[in-house]
Amino acid sequence: MTDTTIPPSRPTDLQDERLREEAGGFRGMLTGTVGRIRGGDLGLLPVIIGLALIWTIFQILNPFFLSSNNLANLLMQSVPVGILALGIVCVLLVGEIDLSVGSVSGLSAAVVAVTFVNLGWPLPLAILASVAAGLAIGAFYGVIYVRLGVPSFVITLAGLLGFLGLQLLTLGKSGTINLPVDSFLVYLGQQAFVPKPLSYVIVVLAAVALFLSNYIKARRRTAAGLSARPLGMNVAASGTLLVILGFAAWFLNQSRGVGWMFVFFIALVLVMNYALTRTSWGRSMFAVGGNKEAARRSGINVSGVYMSAFMLCSAFAALGGLMAAARLNSAGPQTGTGDVNLNAIAAAVIGGTSLFGGRGSAFAALVGVLVIQSISSGLTLLNLDSSIRFIVTGAVVLIAVALDAMARRSRNSSGR
Repeated sequence: MTDTTIPPSRPTDLQDERLREEAGGFRGMLTGTVGRIRGGDLGLLPVIIGLALIWTIFQILNPFFLSSNNLANLLMQSVPVGILALGIVCVLLVGEIDLSVGSVSGLSAAVVAVTFVNLGWPLPLAILASVAAGLAIGAFYGVIYVRLGVPSFVITLAGLLGFLGLQLLTLGKSGTINLPVDSFLVYLGQQAFVPKPLSYVIVVLAAVALFLSNYIKARRRTAAGLSARPLGMNVAASGTLLVILGFAAWFLNQSRGVGWMFVFFIALVLVMNYALTRTSWGRSMFAVGGNKEAARRSGINVSGVYMSAFMLCSAFAALGGLMAAARLNSAGPQTGTGDVNLNAIAAAVIGGTSLFGGRGSAFAALVGVLVIQSISSGLTLLNLDSSIRFIVTGAVVLIAVALDAMARRSRNSSGR
């Protein structure tokens, strides 16, 4: 599943190209953006347009869809699958796949329920054991892939079945285990919302953090004699973020507000975005996904990159299982089953992560799961059968993959 058309240095080259365009002012940025779109570098543009279209259609069909109460519920419901999708982004970036994230999330929920409820472990220790199990599973996948060369599709397909069985074995004859309603985990998943004044403080801090990050980066590039984004554009970007997030916080605060669980998800996305875009490990992920052999010859520890991708994917699957148990107030045989696997993969792909490796971002998990959950919420409000939801979601996934394939051909023809 590797793509041999993208050199390892590609992510850095693209960032430098964008900064040179932005250094030319608004006209340079606009010209560069149009050029990248024509060259097949679409980024998040298609999915953002698609999300706006989905919201518009469902709002016309049911005026309750864009109500603050429904959007608050939608954001909370998107977290478990969104965290799983964040892990899928990691393995897709290196050109591999994980079909077992649903089973791993179900096993994680079973582990925390059994240790916390049945064995009486402290909740932090139970959560640590659950996440450790996910890391161990990812390490197992990585060793099998790196040492034996078994395709990731086969390894994780076996894991899907094997860890589902282990989940049922862990739960035992009791089946579903209810979590205490007064536990922190259930509180986080159902009742923990950011106080309204604090939500505006977080918005301001986010805008300030964006400005400082861009400002420091610009200073470093200027000191190195490289092109950098002008100060005015940094101010404009931070101001735009402030307005958008401020309006979102105000609108959601008309009902329950922003859930802390969703804030936790956003924090994970931001941390992964920083790791993927600002660290040598992140550049290595893109390099391996773009051209494994070239990455190896450039001195990158390819085996270590694969190991980290599988381990992160399973760790995020474990965290997603914890969030699912928190939302459902229980862990049972149904946790992580059904369409959880497919929705997680679909969210990553719809968000713009390439199935061919070397292209994607942490934000793909965020916007992709919002599309998936918006479709589910909208069709539920219209009282349509779940079969329609599967058909619509499948069509959206097909469109996303088709766009990715066409974008690859455009990049290849334009030399990108």
